[in-house]
Amino acid sequence: MVFTTSLLILFCVALVVSSIGFKKYVWFISIGYGFSIAAEGIAMLIMFPQNPLTVIACLLFIVYGCRLGGYLAYRELKSGSYAAHMKGEIKEDVAFGVKIAIWVTCAALYLLQVLSVMYRLQNNAENNIWLVVGLIVMACGLLLESAADLQKNRAKKINPRRWVDTGLYRIVRCPNYLGELVFWTGVVLSGIGAVVGTQWALVIIGYLGIVFVMFSGARRLEIRQNKNYGADPEYQRYVKTVPILIPLVPLYSVEKYKWLVA
Repeated sequence: MVFTTSLLILFCVALVVSSIGFKKYVWFISIGYGFSIAAEGIAMLIMFPQNPLTVIACLLFIVYGCRLGGYLAYRELKSGSYAAHMKGEIKEDVAFGVKIAIWVTCAALYLLQVLSVMYRLQNNAENNIWLVVGLIVMACGLLLESAADLQKNRAKKINPRRWVDTGLYRIVRCPNYLGELVFWTGVVLSGIGAVVGTQWALVIIGYLGIVFVMFSGARRLEIRQNKNYGADPEYQRYVKTVPILIPLVPLYSVEKYKWLVA
């Protein structure tokens, strides 16, 4: 059976934590996102019997979520330059009904994203090589995303008016989003041999959902950077030679894909 009490509990956890978005609606998909994933990791540690490898999986969710949520909260609340830069970029007058729809949709996505690990625990599946591979890929994604954020912060301190094109940003223009994709790919891989039947439908929906969100985020960043730096010939050379999100894949722009809206 696909729908279980465990699903409902994790969905409620995501709803409660992501409700911070009622303070500022963009927090549904930023601060609320990170801390929802961390809270779901904690909930799974409490809800299910564990072995050392599944404990690591849940801990990776907690570390991932706390790092991301903490980083985004600091940027939102403490960074005056970020607030000034984003002023006018995000609408504040969002109808309450729209906020409810965003809240429920986001909480559902955050649930779907962790299902590979939850189903492994719920199905009492034995450890296998795919769990080990998944954990390694998750850790690599977490490290990649963390390094990208650190490199961007350092570069912006040196020159806050310039785009970042050093370090990981020489490989792709959105290495932090690439780290997200690597992390969640690891989560899906960890479920091979444990997720069964129709459970895979929800796992794949969750994975495709976060892939869509990451490409949507890359598009928003591209539009903003084109507006700020588009007249600079050096910037034009950068965006025409460095892929936007996936290394070695010659996809340099997603601005024209208007359906990438999230």
